[in-house]
Amino acid sequence: MLNRRQVLHSLATLPLLSSCAVPPQGSARNYTPSGLPLRRVNVSENRIIRTIAGLRPYRPSGFVVKAERMNDKVVVHNYGHGGGGITLSWGTSHLAMELANQTQHRRCAVLGSGASGLSAARLMQNAGWQVTIYSKDLPPNTTSNVAGGQWSPTSVYSRDSVTPGFLIQFESAMRHAYRYYQDLVGPKYGVRWISNYMIEGGEENPSIRYSTIPRNVSTALRLSQSEHPFPAEHVLHIDTMLVEPAVYLPAMMNDFQIAGGKIVVKEFGNRGKGLQLGEPVIINCTGLGSRDLFDDNELIPIKGQLTFLLPQEEVDYIIVGNSGLYMFPRSDGKPVRRHIRKK
Repeated sequence: MLNRRQVLHSLATLPLLSSCAVPPQGSARNYTPSGLPLRRVNVSENRIIRTIAGLRPYRPSGFVVKAERMNDKVVVHNYGHGGGGITLSWGTSHLAMELANQTQHRRCAVLGSGASGLSAARLMQNAGWQVTIYSKDLPPNTTSNVAGGQWSPTSVYSRDSVTPGFLIQFESAMRHAYRYYQDLVGPKYGVRWISNYMIEGGEENPSIRYSTIPRNVSTALRLSQSEHPFPAEHVLHIDTMLVEPAVYLPAMMNDFQIAGGKIVVKEFGNRGKGLQLGEPVIINCTGLGSRDLFDDNELIPIKGQLTFLLPQEEVDYIIVGNSGLYMFPRSDGKPVRRHIRKK
């Protein structure tokens, strides 16, 4: 794990952070394409408020959305999103809802209260189901609460391990998720549109990272050196959404309870106990818990470290640099990440 000094040193070496001061009037390269100024981030070590690490549920072959019968239950799986848990949650939950609606039932249990569990629960409620969430932890003590929150389906799968069928699911999930989140933009849910700059110092074209995103979902703009302030050859600009977990997750829980949903704090030591629930349909959104509960040995944790800096209201853009380093401007602090690795 990197210490605080190493994290700050990494930030200081980013082209933007070392060169983008308060922009002079009339210099288009110091403004976003929509006209917002690119202000410098203060990365002084005394501005660090906390450093945390999160574990993401990753499967080389991608997330799992499928239904199977176990004893007298129908279990609909919705887990394994890797680094795209918040991003894809509404999309994979939509696919899970479609599978559940093929049954004759209208009462279900949702296992897990992270982004996937809450979106699945809300969609099932909207479809007329009676829903109970069972979870061993509640926000802020969930994996989703640690996430950076940019709408970006990255680190979801390995290109060499996926099937054509999964890629169809993946594209469908992206489209649905992108559309659902647009309806949540605003202070209530902590979702907003924001400029995202991807900076690459080497030969790699940064648009490769977004090559799987349908064109009508996210439009990437390749910037010339006269259109940005970074001393880098490859710079990609994307208008995307930023989701603040500390705002979003409590708002989702509130919506769920207002709609009549019940929440039970409960940990299932094994699959058998989960199958003893009274609901005929179980939607499994347990993330890493699915490895033990449902014997998914492909599921592995990948680790990402975040260092939070004091908020800066004047900074309102995302920067993604080399080696997975990024900066997101959130109201609860400015999370920056150095790298992700398998645990």
